[in-house]
Amino acid sequence: MNVLIGVTGGVAAYKVCEVVSTLAKSGVRVRVMMTARSQDFVSAVTFAALSRNAVYTDAEFWSAQQGRPLHIELGEWADVLALAPVTANTLGKLAYGLADNLLTNTVLASVCPVLLAPAMNTDMWQQQAVRRSWETLLQDARYHTAGPGAGRLACDRVGTGRMAEPEEIVAQIDSLLHTQGKRDLAGKRLLISTGSTQEYIDPVRYIGNPATGRMGVALALAAIHRGASVTLVHGPMSAELTATLPGPVRAIGVTSAAEMEKALLGERAIADWVIMAAAIADVRPTTTAELKLPKKDLPSSLPLSAVPDIVAQLAARRTPGQKVIGFAAQTGDIVTPALEKLRRKQLDAIVANPIDRPGSGFGSLDNEAVILAADGQQVTIGQSSKLRLAHRLYDFLLS
Repeated sequence: MNVLIGVTGGVAAYKVCEVVSTLAKSGVRVRVMMTARSQDFVSAVTFAALSRNAVYTDAEFWSAQQGRPLHIELGEWADVLALAPVTANTLGKLAYGLADNLLTNTVLASVCPVLLAPAMNTDMWQQQAVRRSWETLLQDARYHTAGPGAGRLACDRVGTGRMAEPEEIVAQIDSLLHTQGKRDLAGKRLLISTGSTQEYIDPVRYIGNPATGRMGVALALAAIHRGASVTLVHGPMSAELTATLPGPVRAIGVTSAAEMEKALLGERAIADWVIMAAAIADVRPTTTAELKLPKKDLPSSLPLSAVPDIVAQLAARRTPGQKVIGFAAQTGDIVTPALEKLRRKQLDAIVANPIDRPGSGFGSLDNEAVILAADGQQVTIGQSSKLRLAHRLYDFLLS
């Protein structure tokens, strides 16, 4: 996996250090090329140390000592080319096929997917000339985007033009390494559930589980990166995790199983695929106290009632051509109970994942799974990032 990072002259260049470091630590081979102006913000020495490789600049590009043309060599080497930050100047050059430095020549001499992460002042971003450049590039299937986001900029202006955060750029690069830029979910509408539900005993105490929503967020990211439109119905999630959702995701926050049931049933009809990654409660208190119960008044036994099986309802009401995919978080033997759920709930597929193994399950960055289909197909996925597991699920569903 070879990733070539192109850095242009913007103050957001400092954020690219984290992108390069994260990729290199994950085992990706990273090379960095820098424009002349970008070196005013971050030194080539810094990127060399973080990438564990030499950094390429226009000095090397125009050197008489250079053998094979450097832009050709770098363009052929890269599996993904990521440009961050991208200035208005570089956007204009790319839009019109102009090449006057190592970075722009390398883009033209490569055929791999190109990720653009623009960063500039809001007024610059909103200029018609810049918008034309941006829209021209987006008509080319090679180009993919991360951001720009909105927030406080280096000029103290609050608005759009902020470079995407390093985590978003790394996730997009990871997706491009897997898909090689294919948008094979374009036109599909996905309805995804994720996170836990909370069933309250009183305003303070509730029955819940440790699900964080991280798997469903990964499913949403992977789907967006492959061109789908996504509605994500999620239980309570951390602000940090919610912030990783890209703008195109339509997010609906809920708390209880009843709220999740209402949201999913209300959205199901327009979805091509329904993916139930949420860990929904199986039972809830029969009654909920309006005020916090003193400790002495807590019941010694808690009357419970069953929560309706939402995924079974969705499967029973599926529209023609619609797929319903479940998740089964299991301990011990994960396949046998997942197969039983697959058949009983009449699902198209189910993802069985262990929650009693190190580095997998609730709250972890990674996961592992066995995917089972109603037609008997089965695939085992070893421990990998949740984003990679999401992509493997989509590969399976598209096969």
